[in-house]
Amino acid sequence: MGRQRYSPEFKAEAVRQVIQRGYSVTEVAGRVGVSTHSLYKWVRVARAEQPESDELKAMKLENQKLKAALRRAEEERDILKKAAAYFAKDPA
Repeated sequence: MGRQRYSPEFKAEAVRQVIQRGYSVTEVAGRVGVSTHSLYKWVRVARAEQPESDELKAMKLENQKLKAALRRAEEERDILKKAAAYFAKDPA
């Protein structure tokens, strides 16, 4: 029993269905007639070759925005603490 060879275009299309279109590996493997093990391997290789996915870039950008919002909220909290301490002092 020899190994089946698949063209790079065939592999790329199967991987694209998993990565970009969001289909499960099991579903795509069954549809195109390859083992799930092979398709998982192709997906892993493709992700390693990609410099950075759009989804990852979006998550990093969101993370930066959330960190900035957190910093701003912490600064506002610190200002309110100081104001509360100032007004809580006895005027005597």
